[in-house]
Amino acid sequence: MEAFDLLFQGFGVLLTPDKISLMMLGLVLGVFVGVLPGLGGPNGVAILLPLTFTMDPTSAIVMLSCIYWGALFGGAITSILFNIPGEAWSVATTFDGYPMAQQGKAAEALTAAFTSSFIGSLVAILLITFLAPSIASFALKFGPPEFFAVYFLTFCSFVGLGRESRHKIVISLSLGFLLAGIGMDTVSGTLRMTFGTTELLRGVNFLVAVIGLFGVSEILLTMEERLALRGHVAKISPKVVLKVWLDLPRYWLTLLRSSVVGCWLGVTPGGAIAASFMGYNLAKRFSRNPESFGKGRIEGVFAPETAAHAAGTAALLPMLALGIPGSGTAAILLGGLMVWGLNPGPLLFVEQKDFVWGLIASMYLGNIIGLFLVLSTVPVFAAVLRVPFAAIAPMILVSCAIGAFAIQNAMFDVWMMLGFGVVGYVFKKMDIPLAPLTLALVLGSRAEDAFRLTMIGSGGDFRVFWSNGLVGTIMTLALIMLFWPLISALKDRLMPRGAHLQAR
Repeated sequence: MEAFDLLFQGFGVLLTPDKISLMMLGLVLGVFVGVLPGLGGPNGVAILLPLTFTMDPTSAIVMLSCIYWGALFGGAITSILFNIPGEAWSVATTFDGYPMAQQGKAAEALTAAFTSSFIGSLVAILLITFLAPSIASFALKFGPPEFFAVYFLTFCSFVGLGRESRHKIVISLSLGFLLAGIGMDTVSGTLRMTFGTTELLRGVNFLVAVIGLFGVSEILLTMEERLALRGHVAKISPKVVLKVWLDLPRYWLTLLRSSVVGCWLGVTPGGAIAASFMGYNLAKRFSRNPESFGKGRIEGVFAPETAAHAAGTAALLPMLALGIPGSGTAAILLGGLMVWGLNPGPLLFVEQKDFVWGLIASMYLGNIIGLFLVLSTVPVFAAVLRVPFAAIAPMILVSCAIGAFAIQNAMFDVWMMLGFGVVGYVFKKMDIPLAPLTLALVLGSRAEDAFRLTMIGSGGDFRVFWSNGLVGTIMTLALIMLFWPLISALKDRLMPRGAHLQAR
């Protein structure tokens, strides 16, 4: 009952004219961001983050989260009508969504995608609602050792559970740590790596970095690929929506299975990509007619969309509760919280109840409004894709430059943004993930401060990290995640040998 009481308080915070207006604006901007080639959820949130600087934290996070929901919905439009995945996790949606559009069933495919997105997000939001109060119960037990253990767990989970090559993840993390160390040392007050310039005294601004890494780099990549957009026309009617919704009970097991998979993988780094493919593959495996997948089967749209959006939403739980972002967008929102003076983690649920529950309430309302918004305006948003990219790219680039300059009114930040854009472009060409770099840039200095305060308090004794059950459990789990690839390889090597001995 406590969760319901707090949730009603959150709706009380949210249901004001200004916040509802910001929610609608965020959803519309998000859908535009989702359908524009070369952008997507993380890029859109990064580019539009400076718009929220003059707002209070609750209004800002409501708008940004609605930009995220809108971008998730908009990505399905590009995947189904144009065969262009709006996000990495939208790739699986194209397998059956685009063939349905080719068969004249674009409206059915889009309705299925939007509806399953809503269902997956709803399940994840319910998970957040009922787990959040229990997280606040042990919030006051966290000190410097516990906070460092949580940061260490975050970095280890990226290395051990990441989908990319381990050495590429380490390269990305290392560069992020290096950049986080520029500026004034918060413990000793000395300057580090400023190279005699006053521009670097403040350090590398997180927002400047993400605008360049995500926004500018995507523009460069899209310009290189010279996308030629040829899509299918779709107009969703109430009759089509009703038909798809009446068919939903037939696929309840697929929706439930994909929701569970998405929620489970959402709390791990990069989980949405794995969730979408796993949801699709499980639906195909348990289908009575698996050979029909890839030829325009509606279940092939339900499964990946449900799993991906459950994962994308569930990624916000560890970000809010522990300061561990489960996705690139969550990492950007994490940085935004810090800009507004909020510290993500267990104490957030104690010190900023109105903020947290206002955000959770906005998840419910934003997804409901977003669902009906995209169902009624698909032709309008799809028409954006027919605008030549040569006209869109300069506007996006100017928006990025204005956002970077507005942060500190410094032209140096614009040049730094362009430099990060080149770095992001090179990293993407080399398949080096940007999420670990973003994470290390956001949390690197905080992890360093927590570690040094812990060492000062313990006199340099590392046993402090196993001095109580909470910090010891987190550190042990972090080490297991760090060496998980070796543990898995060792297990795979020993299992056949054991089976062979048993056979003998």
